[in-house]
Amino acid sequence: MREQVEDFYGQVQKVMEQVNQVVIGKEECVRKVMAAILAGGHILMDDIPGVGKTTLAMAFSRALSLQNKRIQFTPDVMPSDILGFSMYQKQTGQFVYQPGAVMCNLFLGDEINRTSPKTQSALLEVMEEGSVTVDGITRHVPEPFIVIATENPAGSVGTQLLPESQLDRFMICVSLGYPDLEDEIRIMREKNERGTIEDVLDTENHSVMTATELKYLRSLIEQVYIQDSVYRYICTLVQETRRNVYIELGVSPRGTVALMRMAQAMAFLHRRAYVIPEDVEEVFLDVTAHRVLRGAKARTARLSAEHILQEILEQVKKPTVTRR
Repeated sequence: MREQVEDFYGQVQKVMEQVNQVVIGKEECVRKVMAAILAGGHILMDDIPGVGKTTLAMAFSRALSLQNKRIQFTPDVMPSDILGFSMYQKQTGQFVYQPGAVMCNLFLGDEINRTSPKTQSALLEVMEEGSVTVDGITRHVPEPFIVIATENPAGSVGTQLLPESQLDRFMICVSLGYPDLEDEIRIMREKNERGTIEDVLDTENHSVMTATELKYLRSLIEQVYIQDSVYRYICTLVQETRRNVYIELGVSPRGTVALMRMAQAMAFLHRRAYVIPEDVEEVFLDVTAHRVLRGAKARTARLSAEHILQEILEQVKKPTVTRR
């Protein structure tokens, strides 16, 4: 297992290097998105417009040789735009399926909270089942299948909050945030000298991993070793979210599995074939913050989900792990 980690580690590092060429100064966020992709999850990016969310998604699709499609969500986007539809062909006298936008490897949904709940629910089925059903016929989406969705913060004009059931389908929720001064200067210089993302990341020269290799790597990530004490540590953290006085709705069992998978992926990115508690700590807030619902006490005290979860992280004792 350790030899296999070393074989693929360099390739994954090259993918992140390619993405960091165009998403400047956000190495930590790029690493967590890479981990979610390796762990087989979907990514939600909650941030203000213009900080590079779409650029990050497109850069990953190019570096990983993934067929990608993009929809800019608006209130008039229909479920058929996502799932596809059947069209009658006069020549044959039959209805022929016209694929929707999700028939790809990487689906980018821009501003998902600007579309209707009905369209959001259509995407939810694909994310959970990996298939679409049109006119009673179920068709599987290509593998690997990744959804990277972006949303504007709650309070932006024309947005509709995603329901908890759909938020739970996203393995992680991350924010890029504003760049610092030096990074913003570099962004301007790069834009002036190198042009668009197409100029920087053309598929022929910059794809460093194929979809087939990504599928195999995902199966490898699942074999990253976890000691019983780390299993207990993960479950204890999740249990604490369910009995915390400031949290009305704790992390679901789906969230527990997501935390485990993300920890395995982070262990791989640290060139290890086993998980340590620090891997769990590194991704705990990204996996859980969007899954919990704050109670009245937290809202009254103006405590954020991140603040509450950080306190849980500090209170739960970390186990001692034998290095393999």
